[in-house]
Amino acid sequence: MTVREAIAYGEGVLTSARCESPRRDAELLLEHVGSSSRTALYAEPDRQLSGEEESRLRGCLARRARREPAAYIIGEWGFRGLTLTVNPYVLVPRPETEIVVERALAHLAGRARPRVLDVGTGSGAIALAIAAEHESAHIVATDISAAALAVAAGNRARLGLDSRVELALGHLDARVPGPFDLIVSNPPYVTPEELERLDPEIRLYEPREAVVGIGAHGAIARRAVELLVPGGVLVLECGEAQHASIARELDDIGLVDIATRHDLSDRPRVVEARHA
Repeated sequence: MTVREAIAYGEGVLTSARCESPRRDAELLLEHVGSSSRTALYAEPDRQLSGEEESRLRGCLARRARREPAAYIIGEWGFRGLTLTVNPYVLVPRPETEIVVERALAHLAGRARPRVLDVGTGSGAIALAIAAEHESAHIVATDISAAALAVAAGNRARLGLDSRVELALGHLDARVPGPFDLIVSNPPYVTPEELERLDPEIRLYEPREAVVGIGAHGAIARRAVELLVPGGVLVLECGEAQHASIARELDDIGLVDIATRHDLSDRPRVVEARHA
């Protein structure tokens, strides 16, 4: 099987399995098993795969055809220019969450040595992206999952950010050295009923405790009132149908300057507010 044939074969398998991006995923998986970039693959379309490469590719395609996320099969995924290790203990970093980092950085602009709390860090995507893009920020990142924190710790070490990203086991009750200039979170916000309608990649493979949750935004906001400095900012990712109710809850809690921000697909994705 040549590279060209392998890509076409993989695309056919994943199309039949109703994967969303069959050709891209076939390329990514072939890149993974061949330890080559996609550019290199297309530079050698007639190269014959070794027996080991073909066997590994078929195994990876079988996993993806069962709708296991490509990120878990490959073991890493990109987020705002970072390459992060991921596994089934953490969510796959998504482009929608990049707007959360963008908003956080906008609020931190011009602040010297700001302190940030990331609640429910998972792979560390948000915390590490903020640290990578704001050279003086110090971030405390919490998670209730020790396994997720182990993934975040590995990513932190790979990126050389150990000195500026602190990891803590726990949720809102975690002992964190506040106060903070900014609190950010992508909390679980899918209802159990909604979960059943989501793609198998999420419903069957991603950690349920990081996906399904009710009331997390309000709980984080109430804790934020205790931990934010005056004028400090809260930035929360949300489902597109939730922004109005979350905004009302933040107003009831006493936060001010409440605003909704949209992602690149023009869907309401972030609710942010300031501590008076």
